[in-house]
Amino acid sequence: MPSEPTPDRGSDLHGVVESLAAASTALTGMPLGRRQFPSRTAVAGLVEELRALLFPGYFGASDLKADTLRYHLGARMDRALHGLCDQIQRGLMVSDPTCGECGERSRDLAQAFLARLPEVRRLLATDVQAGFEGDPAATSPDEVLFCYPGMVAITSQRLAHELLKLGVPLLPRMITEHAHGLTGIDIHPGAQIGERFFIDHGTGVVIGETCVIGRNVRIYQGVTLGAKSFPLDVDGHPVKGVPRHPVVEDDVIIYSNATVLGRITLGKGSAIGGNVWLTRSVSPGSVITQANEKDGMPA
Repeated sequence: MPSEPTPDRGSDLHGVVESLAAASTALTGMPLGRRQFPSRTAVAGLVEELRALLFPGYFGASDLKADTLRYHLGARMDRALHGLCDQIQRGLMVSDPTCGECGERSRDLAQAFLARLPEVRRLLATDVQAGFEGDPAATSPDEVLFCYPGMVAITSQRLAHELLKLGVPLLPRMITEHAHGLTGIDIHPGAQIGERFFIDHGTGVVIGETCVIGRNVRIYQGVTLGAKSFPLDVDGHPVKGVPRHPVVEDDVIIYSNATVLGRITLGKGSAIGGNVWLTRSVSPGSVITQANEKDGMPA
């Protein structure tokens, strides 16, 4: 029995190509030649370079000595500067197709960012100490720094936050989303976080863009500091940048799987119990549990 003729699929595939090409041009009005997006791989590598700059000997080369430390840091700083310039320039070109001085601007931004590393290092040192003091299972500050996923997420967020404050596009969110993928901890680069911040265990933590977190705050796995609602413009689109996430004052502890929503304030020294759903502000020193929220009892 003669075989049936094989249908020519070339024309079908040509139609698929045409459809995909049309869709790609509809997504943005930017010419293809200007779409030099930052590289996910390169940005992840830059974070590791920066981590090694902040904590030499812990990350990167481990055979450092006092007499070679400055040479090592200088060489790594030079690599970080060149890598940052390239990735920042790509982000600038995506956000502003008409950018005529992206190269010079990217170098200025990279240098301004690197100048902030000593302050980032100071903040991270307080986070490490808070983790060591806040977790009885921690055997040393070294263990917290080197092993804890919370420190991975906090380090990335503090770096991303500085880039965001400088107005660098795309890279801040790329950095925090990379950490999110590694740790399961999702902290927006816009969140403002004070010193001595500790995330214990960490998996499933979500901290929104406009959160303000004070000093010496500790949170556990599954905590959400999120938005209850957001305003819409006349066309029904979300209004960007409106404060809509919680303000957490100093010395607050939030236990596992608590959900705290909206622009509310958790007063200084409060403790929010596990699995609590909270959409109201609480006064300083409050102790909030499922029981007193359900029964309407004062905190």
